[in-house]
Amino acid sequence: MERLGFWGLLMGSVEKSLDSGNSVACSASAKNGDEDSSSTSSKQVSPLKGSGSRNTSPLGRVGSRNTSPSRQKVVKTKPRGLEEETVASFGKPVVADVQMEDGIWAMLPEDLLNEILARVPPFMIFRIRSVCKKWNLILQDNSFLKFHSNVSSHGPCLLTFWKNSPQIPQCSVFSLPLKTWYKIPFTFLPPWAFWLVGSSGGLVCFSGMDGLTFRTLVCNPLMQSWRTLPRMHYNQQRQLIMVVDRSEKSFKVIATSDIYGDKSVPTEVYDSKTDKWSLHQIMPAVNLCSSKMAYCDSRLYLETLSPLGLMMYRLDTGQWEHIPAKFPRSLLDGYLVAGTQKRLFLVGRIGLYSTLQSMRIWELDHTKVSWVEISRMPPKYFRALLRLSAERFECFGQDNLICFTSWNQGKGLLYNVDKKIWSWISGCALQSCNSQVCFYEPRFDASVH
Repeated sequence: MERLGFWGLLMGSVEKSLDSGNSVACSASAKNGDEDSSSTSSKQVSPLKGSGSRNTSPLGRVGSRNTSPSRQKVVKTKPRGLEEETVASFGKPVVADVQMEDGIWAMLPEDLLNEILARVPPFMIFRIRSVCKKWNLILQDNSFLKFHSNVSSHGPCLLTFWKNSPQIPQCSVFSLPLKTWYKIPFTFLPPWAFWLVGSSGGLVCFSGMDGLTFRTLVCNPLMQSWRTLPRMHYNQQRQLIMVVDRSEKSFKVIATSDIYGDKSVPTEVYDSKTDKWSLHQIMPAVNLCSSKMAYCDSRLYLETLSPLGLMMYRLDTGQWEHIPAKFPRSLLDGYLVAGTQKRLFLVGRIGLYSTLQSMRIWELDHTKVSWVEISRMPPKYFRALLRLSAERFECFGQDNLICFTSWNQGKGLLYNVDKKIWSWISGCALQSCNSQVCFYEPRFDASVH
């Protein structure tokens, strides 16, 4: 009897109860537990009629009643080691009403606290800085900035910049992951007549006129820090684009042609490592069809009408090259959008201004030097975004995300190239029809120096 396992005892008890028809005895034996174990065991191991010894295996009985699990009576017992209150609440969530002590944060190690705060959404840092003097100075803590630099990005955001009636700069950031607007004070910038150039790696670039002098400045909106770049060799209003290299903790600003069409101005590149502008090759005589530029894989691209195609500037060699990639037929307006790695997209409307149009997206095939259509905007989105045939729109991209904004409708539409999904940007309404918009990556560790 002592050699029989738990399975043999349980099956013997169930079989005995089924043969005799007395189910009460089985439940009573399970309920009594260890107190009646001796009497129950003697009844369970009694030999079967017509056999010399009892087979305790459920598969070894021949001609016996079916005792498969589907026919067995389930005996519910309390798990060992658990009290009744614990068992009763085991299957439902327990909400502990625990009052956190005020001094618990002061007991945390310095590195652990910085690692926790580094994972807080960047826009929430401004709220928690009011907790204590130590947290108020957290943005000047190099240990916190080090942890923050190792944390993955918050996700794509839309930065909108405009000026209200007294020409006071205003800035709001719409977080796509949180679907919330956050207003960032921009009164720390100088009172120039400047406009938005673009954003990269947590930094935002502006250019404008300080009186009669053309200037370029770079700022970090979260850190409220900024600085003016040195004057260019040919200090004229130029087409600019900024790129940030996080691995090198540096940034570059590329100044291409003059906005008034002066083709004798050489290309200039600013490097934050040397804090100087360097002169490069003059762009060949071309007719640009758009002031929009795209930068990907250390190359800068511009659209040209004559000769037809693209002009490519290689940042490593400082040389310009012409790419004879013909544009699609009936293209009304085109925007170059940079994707990840070497992917370059062209976004534009097809048709005539007086007829039905459609919005399409092409990708440059670098091998065949041609544009390949990859997607079309569904008609319901196109009609809602651009109600008028001649209505203007803006288009820009980041990390294979392409954003469309309508100047008049104040709407935002997002297309995910990888997932091939079109979706409205929920809660995104441009603050003003004169808003300048770009993608923005909020980072505290992006330095303007």
